[in-house]
Amino acid sequence: MSSANSYEGVLLIDKPDGMTSHDVVDKVRHKLKMKRVGHAGTLDPNATGLLIILVGKATKLSQFLMGLDKTYEGVITFGVATTTQDVEGEVVSEQPVPELSEDQLKEAMQTFVGDQYQTPPMFSAKKIDGVALYKLARKGKTVEREPRFIHISSFTLDKWETPDMEFTLSCSKGTYVRTVANDLGEKLGCGGYLKELRRTDIERFHIEDSIELETFQDLPVEEIKGWLIPSYQAVPSNAI
Repeated sequence: MSSANSYEGVLLIDKPDGMTSHDVVDKVRHKLKMKRVGHAGTLDPNATGLLIILVGKATKLSQFLMGLDKTYEGVITFGVATTTQDVEGEVVSEQPVPELSEDQLKEAMQTFVGDQYQTPPMFSAKKIDGVALYKLARKGKTVEREPRFIHISSFTLDKWETPDMEFTLSCSKGTYVRTVANDLGEKLGCGGYLKELRRTDIERFHIEDSIELETFQDLPVEEIKGWLIPSYQAVPSNAI
């Protein structure tokens, strides 16, 4: 068997539903029998899709990969707002969904494209004074959050069948897609939450080039290196 220390590079994993990004890191650590494994950008537990895993010396590439733009596909359900702005939360309001045409939806969606400030949701891992916001939210507390500068480069309607809207969104680092869903619902006057989310692209990295976590775990040891992208290919040559 190859030495564990010989594993190095970027691994593209298709994260399953119901698992944290750190859970995926732990699975990879166990498979490779090494501790030096990290990731370059989290996905919420109920989101699926592309997760960049950094193995061995490639963990130092995090600073070059965390800030890449990302593309998501998802479903927003209108008429309901939740505490977490997604399917995991408790319902806080229900309102009838107005009869909306695709053109009306597209017009509302277009207002979210471009540079803007977005307030992080209370149910998030962002820390204030060293405490994760979601821990405060679970205690029923709400604190002031400083809006973050983000950029949404595109927000397109893929399918509309009331009350669900399928969409594709491309955005900068730090964008909360579930907050976009919530805010779009508010703009339409009926509320909304993120029902499904899947990350398909992180700039030059694509879901088509990833491996499902379960498949990776069953992978013969001799095939693992074939899935590792060398560090010099993962980032610009002048960055390492």
